[in-house]
This record gives sequence, structure tokens and C-alpha cells, in this order.
Amino acid sequence: MRRRDFIKVVSAGILDWPLAARGQQSGKTWRLGFIAHRHESFYDGLFEGLRELGYVEGQNLIIERRYAEGHAERFQDFAAEMVRLKADIVIVVTTPAALAVKNATTTIPIVHPNAIDPVESGLVTSLAHPGGNVTGLAVVNAELSAKRVEIFRQLLPRLARAAVLWNVANPGNALAWRDTERAARVLGVDIKSHELRDSGDFDGVFATIAQERPDGLLVLQDALTLAHRKQIIDFTLRERIPSMFVGKEWAQEGGLISYGDLLPERYRLAASIVDKILKGASPAEIPVSQPMKFELVINLKTPKALDITVPLIMQMTADEVIE
Repeated sequence: MRRRDFIKVVSAGILDWPLAARGQQSGKTWRLGFIAHRHESFYDGLFEGLRELGYVEGQNLIIERRYAEGHAERFQDFAAEMVRLKADIVIVVTTPAALAVKNATTTIPIVHPNAIDPVESGLVTSLAHPGGNVTGLAVVNAELSAKRVEIFRQLLPRLARAAVLWNVANPGNALAWRDTERAARVLGVDIKSHELRDSGDFDGVFATIAQERPDGLLVLQDALTLAHRKQIIDFTLRERIPSMFVGKEWAQEGGLISYGDLLPERYRLAASIVDKILKGASPAEIPVSQPMKFELVINLKTPKALDITVPLIMQMTADEVIE
């Protein structure tokens, strides 16, 4: 081998080393618990972020994945299992799972990338100083709930009655519901709550909404509604009900309009929090952060099916328009 080629090979190896081996320096194999309702593609941001930080599954990382498939009662069993497995850290993607793990252990760190009002739900003492074994990223509720109602009213000037679909079993959703109700009242929109508790409630709630024929539907996002987004979107199209959603995933999959932050980025940021904790930082002292970037996404294929027109000004100001 020529000296120049040898230097190239060695240099390449040095450049690759921090990404693939930095997390292996201690020889430690970390056990990470991951609890969710079901698999979602946007979780990949977390695992990609961990790989970039040197945590490679099958080398220095064991990931214990557990999916409840819409049955929240499984979270307590999963939490107990993580304690038995002596997980080094547990990542949860819904507040009921976070509370289950928090009730099962005060020592294993918990990271929640998508916490809905973590202070009011009892997960942390404050965003700046969580104070226990839970930290992560929080959902901005009050401002966004009001903004979504405002945007929805701009889209549907004659919006007088709206249905709100949400998971009442998730304590984090209570503030989102109150903020939505308050914003609707200010705008003169009469809203009605349609509550879910588990996967078996959808058909009955859909039948009620279809019978009432609201002018529009707002869907509060959490792990349960996200897991059933195709079912929800199909219902809104079948019943021709204009609907407002949270994440862009909804609009990308056929929903009319969405306004919220970027889920893949949330989970990538969560990887850096996991890294800090595995390197010795206490979750009690890692502030719960909030996203600063939000996107308005409109699917222009959907209004044709609903026989409505999206104002040109909304199309021009949207962050993304799907045609």
C-alpha cells in the first residue's frame, strides 16, 4: 500500500471513530427502554440521533421496545418490566406511559420527547428544574391551541359549530382542551367535546359526530390519536367534515390542514438528552425544552373532496402546500 493511501485509510478511520465508537469507550453496554402505543416512522429520528452520538444497537446499546397497540393498561406492565430489566434509561412517547414508569421507579431516568403539559400532569416540578427522574421536550399548548382555532376560522369563515376529538385518558390533554375551548369562545365558535379513552371508542364517537354534522372537527394530538390517524382522516373524508390537525403527518396522509412542530426533530433532540444522562447528567437538572419552529401545512387535494376552497392568502403563507 502506498503511503498516501495508507494515510487516507487511517484518516478515514479517525474521522469515523467519534460517531461509531465514542459511546463505546467505557466498554459499557447500555439498556434503553422504549415504550409507545405502536411503531411510528418519526421515532427513527431518535435512533438515528443515538447512532450519530455513538450508541449503536447490537454493539453498545440494547433497546427494549414495547408497544401497547392502543391499550394504555399495558403501560404499567411495561414499566414494571423495565424495572426488572434494570434499564439504564426509559424513553416514553405518551404521558400515561411516563406516569406509569414514574410510579414504578424514582431512580431510572425517563425521557419524554413529546410531553403534553408535563407540569400540570405531574411529571416535573417545573420546566426549568424538573426536580425528579423525568425530563424531555414539552408541547406548547396554550398558544398553539388558540392559533389552530384562529387558522381554522380563517379557512372556514362560517365555522359556527366544531367538534373536538381527544383522548381524555391522557391527563396531559386537559390543558389543550381548555385552551381550545377558551379560544373558540373568544371567536364565537361553539365546540363540543368528543372523548376517547382507548382504541375501542373510535367507532362510537365517529357515529355521534356524523349524526351531529358539525361544521368542522379539531383533533387534539397524542399517541392514541396519532396511532389512529388514518382511521380519523378516512372518517373526515367519508363524512366530508373539514378538519384541523396538529402535525404535518396528518396533512401528508390526506388530512386537510395542520399546524404544529416537527415530530422527527423532536425525537432527534431527545437523543441528545439521552446522551447527557448516560454521561452522568441528572434528569432533575436538565430543563424541559420547548420547540420554537412550527409549520402550517395544507393538503390541496383534500378541499376538492370536501367541496371547500382554501383562501389564496392561506396558500401563500403556508409553510408547505401539498398538491
